Amino acid sequence: MKQSVRTVVFADLTGSTGLFETAGNVVATRIVTRCTHTLGRHLVQAGGQLVKYLGDGVLVLFDDTIAAVEAAARMRDVLKEQAQSLPSGGALGIKTGIERGPIVEHDGDCYGDAVNVAARLSDRAQAGETLIGESVFACLADAQRLACQSLDRITIKGKAEPMRVWRIDWARTAETTVTSMLDLQQLMDGPRAVQRLDIHRLDQHLALHPDDGPLIIGRGEGVGFAVDDQRVSRRHARIEWTGGQCVLTDFSSNGSWVRFASSPAPVFLRRDSCTLYGEGEIGLGAQPDDFTAPTLAFHVIDEN
Repeated sequence: MKQSVRTVVFADLTGSTGLFETAGNVVATRIVTRCTHTLGRHLVQAGGQLVKYLGDGVLVLFDDTIAAVEAAARMRDVLKEQAQSLPSGGALGIKTGIERGPIVEHDGDCYGDAVNVAARLSDRAQAGETLIGESVFACLADAQRLACQSLDRITIKGKAEPMRVWRIDWARTAETTVTSMLDLQQLMDGPRAVQRLDIHRLDQHLALHPDDGPLIIGRGEGVGFAVDDQRVSRRHARIEWTGGQCVLTDFSSNGSWVRFASSPAPVFLRRDSCTLYGEGEIGLGAQPDDFTAPTLAFHVIDEN
C-alpha cells in the first residue's frame, strides 16, 4: 500500500452509446477499445501512470500537474486521428476531470478523495471540456489560468460542501480565437450577429451577452441576479453562453423548472443543464405553475 500526492486524470469518451446503436456491439467495442487504449498510451507518454481502463474511460496518475493538463489538451487531437475508423454518422468526443490530492495505491488500483472528485468532474463535463478542481488550478501558470473559466462552486456527489471548479474548454478556446478574427472582419464588413438573453422578474431586468461570462442566480451575496426567497439556494443556478448556445445549469437543493413557450410541459433540472431557446419561464425551487413560485421570464435572441 502506497500513499502519495498525485494528480488524477479521469477521461471518458462521449458518443459511445450512439456508436453501439449505429455500428453494433462488435464493431463499436473494437473502436471504443482502440480509442481508449490510444488515449491511455498518449497520457503515459506524457508522463502519466496508467491505472486502469473503465469501459469507455481511462484513469491515469501524474506527478506533474501541468504535464497532466497539457496532455489532456492534446487528447482531442489524438482522438481525431481515430475518426477515420468510425462508421458513417459516428462521432466520438472526450470529456475529462482532473484533481490533485492525497491518494492510496493498492493492488493495482488507487483510492482517495482526488480520485472520486476527478471521476465526478468527468461526469459533469460536456464533450470537449476539461473540468479541474482548485488544487489543479493553483498549480497552473498564469497563461494557462487565462484559458480557465470559473464555474463558481459546484455540488459534487460525496462532498459535504460545494467545491470551486474551473472549466478548460479547449474547443471553445479555439472558437474564441477564430470568433475574434471574424468579429474584426465583421466590423469592417458590416453589422455583426446579435445574441442576447433577456431575463426579468418584477422590477429586475438584465441582458446577458456571450462576452459577459456566467451569470449566477441565487439569494446569496455576490450573485449576479438576486432572488430573495427561501426556496432559492444561495447559488441556485448559472446561465452562460457557451459554444453559441445559452445554457442553464442548476446547482440547487430544490431544483429548477424551465417552461418553454412552445411546450406546455416544464423541464425539471436538479444539478443538471439544459439549453435555453425562444421564450419561457424559469421556476426557482418550485414549478412555474405555482403562483407563489419565484419565476424568471426569459427571451433568447439569436439573430445570425
